[in-house]
Amino acid sequence: MDTEPKYTDEEWGLLVGLPQSVLIAASQAERDGSRRTREEWTAGMTAIADGRGSSSSLVTSVASEVVSRQGDVTHGDEPPIIEFPDRDAGLADVISRARAAHELLASKAEPGDAEAYRYWVVTVADQVVGAARTGGVLGLGGEQVTQAERTFRDDLASALEI
Repeated sequence: MDTEPKYTDEEWGLLVGLPQSVLIAASQAERDGSRRTREEWTAGMTAIADGRGSSSSLVTSVASEVVSRQGDVTHGDEPPIIEFPDRDAGLADVISRARAAHELLASKAEPGDAEAYRYWVVTVADQVVGAARTGGVLGLGGEQVTQAERTFRDDLASALEI
């Protein structure tokens, strides 16, 4: 199935940009130290790269494009760490873009591709928020997924109607 020609450049940009935007937002939902942030980014980029093995041609195409632009962590490339200048505005913008992507997929994508894409994007968020414990001392204690991370993930799933 041919996926990209169905979409305008702007629409394709939304679909390709959303997974990495979700990674950024999920990583920033809770303020962490640089080591934890690096673990979250590596987990997120790995989840994005894993999309290349999807049975959905849309997910495969989007994941392949993201990896070609950002590097392949599965081959040792270091993911770039990006932060929103305004954390709350950035999180809200990602949720808004997720809603727009859902509407776009509902109107243009095959139902199976739309569903696979939506679940894959939420999986990226799940991998990021679960990648590193927050809080604790010397690696002991803390929370695997904080309330702020859970809220972002749930808001994302709601926007994508999962």
